[in-house]
Amino acid sequence: MLTGLSVHELGARFRRKEATPTQAARAYLDRISALDPKVKAYMTVTADRALAQAAAADARFQSGAPLGLLDGIPFGLKDVLCTRGIRTTCSSKILETFVPPYDATVVAKLLAAGAVILGKLNMDEFAMGSSTENSAFFTTRNPWDLARVPGGSSGGAAAAVAADLAAATLGTDTGGSIRQPAAFCGNVGLKPTYGRVSRYGLIAFASSLDQVGPFGKDVRDAALVLQAIAGHDPMDSTSVDVAVPDYAAELEGGVRGLRIGIPAEYFIEGLDPEVEAAVRAAIETLRGRGAETQSVSLPHTEYGLAAYYVIAPAEASSNLARYDGVKYGLRVPGARDLIDMYSRTRGAGFGAEVKRRVMLGTYALSAGYYDAYYGQALKVRTLVQRDFQRAFERVDIIVAPTTPGVAFKMGEREDPLQMYLNDVFTIPVNLAGLPGVSIPAGFTQTGLPIGLQIIGKAFDEATVLRAARAYEAVTAWHERKPELTP
Repeated sequence: MLTGLSVHELGARFRRKEATPTQAARAYLDRISALDPKVKAYMTVTADRALAQAAAADARFQSGAPLGLLDGIPFGLKDVLCTRGIRTTCSSKILETFVPPYDATVVAKLLAAGAVILGKLNMDEFAMGSSTENSAFFTTRNPWDLARVPGGSSGGAAAAVAADLAAATLGTDTGGSIRQPAAFCGNVGLKPTYGRVSRYGLIAFASSLDQVGPFGKDVRDAALVLQAIAGHDPMDSTSVDVAVPDYAAELEGGVRGLRIGIPAEYFIEGLDPEVEAAVRAAIETLRGRGAETQSVSLPHTEYGLAAYYVIAPAEASSNLARYDGVKYGLRVPGARDLIDMYSRTRGAGFGAEVKRRVMLGTYALSAGYYDAYYGQALKVRTLVQRDFQRAFERVDIIVAPTTPGVAFKMGEREDPLQMYLNDVFTIPVNLAGLPGVSIPAGFTQTGLPIGLQIIGKAFDEATVLRAARAYEAVTAWHERKPELTP
């Protein structure tokens, strides 16, 4: 079945003329029609556009001139990426009817590579959440257990790959929003180094933390998609002009002699015993492949969560100030004056979690409190960055759990603080601007996926992916599929 194939397997079928992009696009659209009413990964399906793009890819293959390894591959996009002529909602009522006049750079790069865009994927509103329950429209369900969440904020992107509703997807990661849902849904999710991938056309949540990255069915898929979207972009002032290596070419290099750091601060009280056992077994597997392991210390890890929930809301309060009923999206009628119009529009357009974070951030930035909260949080961020710098003087990568637990039931984490704790192992990587990947590393006795996180030095995604592939090559966790029926 075409929808069960990875990106590289599907591309090989196209090149051998055993299948066509149109056949693949139709297979995915049929599967979306049959299964997405249960999974609810998609916010918008662009069937007509997808079939037109697939037909163009057919013609390129027939003429012997495909654009590359992603030509004709069906993708889904998190609904935070601007797509020209396609509604982009951020899963928020305030942008429910917003249609961008341009493509995000990552979208333009995928289209230039011949990708077929199946549609836009559900998420937590403005990427604020860890379960996709904060979407203003509906909650995406975890394909491994439809009563559980897929993680967030890129829950739709992770669920779509796990349920074979897209060959690959793009998500964004501000505090773990690619790696955490990848762990919950049992697929590969890569957060690149801050500056590696353009943020132009990504609707901003926290500008110093946001980063676009791929979800894939295996490590090679993640490498191929990163190859297509990475690189300097003059339209993004935070994009860094460094060379992009050939990630796929380096994948099979193995881990013999690679120095792996094991941080004690990531194996703490409260960590699910099944998660800890799976991660420690994965470390032993890597050691069995020739890697050298040693303990490292990241002593300010415990303060990362608190610092993040000052810095990110502060940036969000500034970025979301633009949604005032004047330039974008929703405007509630009947206001007495301009201030009343702002108040009515933002009150109706934003959900509870967005309002909570905007208020937190505005308070942290207000006169008299800036130094006490925002200034202190920035100092903690520097300490977290220095922890990683010291660790990477001794090791090449760091291996740890992606999350403290596995996918939880919908409605189970109503306390915001309990929800925020899901990201305790992913947030420090964002604060330090480093690359990290989550890969499948086992299942609980109840059949829920467990994620292994591999963290690398800045702009060293190649080593992160190589280590991930070395583990994947001798395990079969990534080959399991959830049982879904219409």
